[in-house]
Amino acid sequence: MAAAADKYILAIDLGTSGPKSALVSTRGKVIDFEFENIELLIRPNGGAEQDPDQWWRAIIATAKRVLDKKWVAPKDIVCVSCTTQWSGTVAVDQHGNALTNAIIWMDTRGSRYIEQTTSGLINISGYGIRKLRRWLKLTGGVPGHAGKDPIAHILYLKHEHPECYRQGYKLLEPKDYINLKFTGKFAASFDSIALHWITDNRNLAKVDYDDRLLRLCGVTRDKFPDLRRAVDILGPLRKEVARELGLDENTPVITGTPDLPCAAIGSGAVRDFEGHLYVGTSSWITCHVPYKKTDLFHNMAALPSAIPERYFIANEQETAGACLTFLRDNILYHRDRLLAESNLPNVYKMFDEIAEKTPAGSNNVIFMPWLYGERTPVENDSVRAGIFNLSLSTTREHLVRAIFEGVAYNSKWLLGYLEKFIKRRLDPIRFIGGGANSNVWCQIFADVLDRTIQQVKDPIQANLRGAAFLASISMGYLSVDDIADHVEIVRTYQPDPKNRNLYDRLYRQFLTLYKRNKPIFKRLNRA
Repeated sequence: MAAAADKYILAIDLGTSGPKSALVSTRGKVIDFEFENIELLIRPNGGAEQDPDQWWRAIIATAKRVLDKKWVAPKDIVCVSCTTQWSGTVAVDQHGNALTNAIIWMDTRGSRYIEQTTSGLINISGYGIRKLRRWLKLTGGVPGHAGKDPIAHILYLKHEHPECYRQGYKLLEPKDYINLKFTGKFAASFDSIALHWITDNRNLAKVDYDDRLLRLCGVTRDKFPDLRRAVDILGPLRKEVARELGLDENTPVITGTPDLPCAAIGSGAVRDFEGHLYVGTSSWITCHVPYKKTDLFHNMAALPSAIPERYFIANEQETAGACLTFLRDNILYHRDRLLAESNLPNVYKMFDEIAEKTPAGSNNVIFMPWLYGERTPVENDSVRAGIFNLSLSTTREHLVRAIFEGVAYNSKWLLGYLEKFIKRRLDPIRFIGGGANSNVWCQIFADVLDRTIQQVKDPIQANLRGAAFLASISMGYLSVDDIADHVEIVRTYQPDPKNRNLYDRLYRQFLTLYKRNKPIFKRLNRA
């Protein structure tokens, strides 16, 4: 292997809240990073958009800030590696200019078009049986009816913004748009394109678009970029970008991978059936597997991994850490006549302190965390959040802890179906994302899931580490098997036996609340 001493990756992690730009060693040590917020634009009828030009400006600004600190000599930066939010769509012209806002993973406006596309005379869960058989055979999955997959975004553009669709030279995932800005090259990775459900994923050595699936979806091949492996070198930096950043214009950019497969690598859980839990704005529990498989009824599929010739289980819960943000911004510190203060306290630290001091079970208050519908283990865009079993004895402390616990109940729900999927117990589970900074949340997850939780060091840097690890594999500095040795576990949490019966009882009621209220949500939130 190449010598890794004093060599670094410029790693970019574009999340929904904004980008981080970081200097990361080839062994995964984050030297420094800068962050900048990005505006989220919520539109009527389920729209969710962001400005891709704002993405790029923020990436350049944060990259310049971290590079200007001179932690590392430019000659020692050997690669640029990007990871981004997944399941979005950016329509660009031939010059790589965005024609409109990016439609991001939360957007559901294409749901009716994907329902029409997937239907048939004989249906299973709304899918025409012949179409379903083809999708599952070739891709391992199927477009979700909630309309949050990129193919639904594209059909929305085609039907409701036909001029934008017609003028669009390529329709790109967020990662592939950012790579285009860095290199001038139109390309996607096997893994980034997977959620379009238009590729044949049976042979991981040669994933490619399938003409039958393209016709089925009513889109043409020319709208999509060529495909590469995540570890392939996409090209060097564009000269003007290299000059602006002060980097060598021959600095390579790898094709890279979106956030979910990148987080799996950054967690250190890279071997088959090694699991990790991510809690940020959204949440997921996943692992690598040696086979292609689908659970249609719980919206899970084994898709191409960023690691060459491997699969991983793709799933996602829509709102996790976002529930605490909602509590902060919409309830406790909402800007209205009741609150005039301009400076907020460190609310998340206070939430931790409150939750830790509040008895387990939150006085039997149950929070249902579905603020933006749900994707797994149920696909239901009409379900909504709620707080159940309030009384005059309920305190703010109970409400805070109930939110922590409600997110964990939802994760337990997903974990049950994930373990049925892999036919084994997922234990231990590595914990990453901003939620893993909370010691009390680590313990709550251990108690609710009844699993050993391994708190990864610097958990919010997992995606940055994953991007750097992938670049290191590409450049020959590391092998896949080396990765786990460079991810530190700072603390291990065991389930507390005192809380087992309590949490099992409340979890059963959590499931009952979903089942009993499902028809009510459908009536209240019918599009």
